[in-house]
Amino acid sequence: MNVFITGAGGFVGGTVAQRLISEGHSVRGLIRGEQRAQALCALGIEPVIGSLEDSALLVREAKSADGVIHTADSDHRPAIEAIIMALRGSDKPFIHTSGSSVIGDDAWGNRKSEAIYDEDTPMVVEPLKQPRRDIELRILAAADEGVRAIVICPSNIYGTGTGIHQRSVQIPYLVDQARESGIVRIVGKGLNCWSNVHIEDVAELYLLALQKAPAGAFYFIENGEASFLEIGTAIARRLDLGAVQSWSVEEASAYWGELHAHYTFGTNSRVRAKRARRELGWNPRHASVTRWIETEMPL
Repeated sequence: MNVFITGAGGFVGGTVAQRLISEGHSVRGLIRGEQRAQALCALGIEPVIGSLEDSALLVREAKSADGVIHTADSDHRPAIEAIIMALRGSDKPFIHTSGSSVIGDDAWGNRKSEAIYDEDTPMVVEPLKQPRRDIELRILAAADEGVRAIVICPSNIYGTGTGIHQRSVQIPYLVDQARESGIVRIVGKGLNCWSNVHIEDVAELYLLALQKAPAGAFYFIENGEASFLEIGTAIARRLDLGAVQSWSVEEASAYWGELHAHYTFGTNSRVRAKRARRELGWNPRHASVTRWIETEMPL
């Protein structure tokens, strides 16, 4: 297949692109700037220089591709509408990347939620995240417009990417702060819990979804979970630092920004990838984020 990927220079998009290429697919990737375009070429990806703001470019690329994978800004509704319009009536696959913070709560790091979501669980979505959920529902509704529309909703992704950008968000942010200050800090008590998934297993699911996911499918992605106290403790061991220390949401916001302090590090996001395992035969190989931190995380 000839696949068009937005965010091809990113952590998820770049790794997914490499997995598709390894299976014989050809990939055209949206990228900003000539220098980054050259880096994509070196990885076997045909660069498309532009941005999500260029609706005409998105329409042109989507129409000429056999399928589209959107891994760039998951909240950019105009770009998503342009792709849906281009694919309407084609039955081509359109895979959209969301994120499990959509069901994040207001724990502020101080409690482990009992709420665990799978694809059949009614979602409880905070007002700030409702626009993202609305976009997910819009994409799934495109299944009624002749688009093989699929939403993939990863949990906390860890591991080393194989594209231009090799770092994820949550764990590297904690590591960077710890290296800068000499102290691993977490939001609140760090009792809040997130499901986790390795980037290689993420890329495998995208390949399977491209091949055989039905229109209107929604998939959580996870294989294991850990509290942020457990993650922070593993980082402290890996970096040979002392005990993990607590930050209030206000202190964390001053360093990471309010959205990261609250949603990236302070919430619970416990999900189960029931449908991906059952429907696509997805069989993830990596099961422990803390083991990866302590034994494999690049220093």
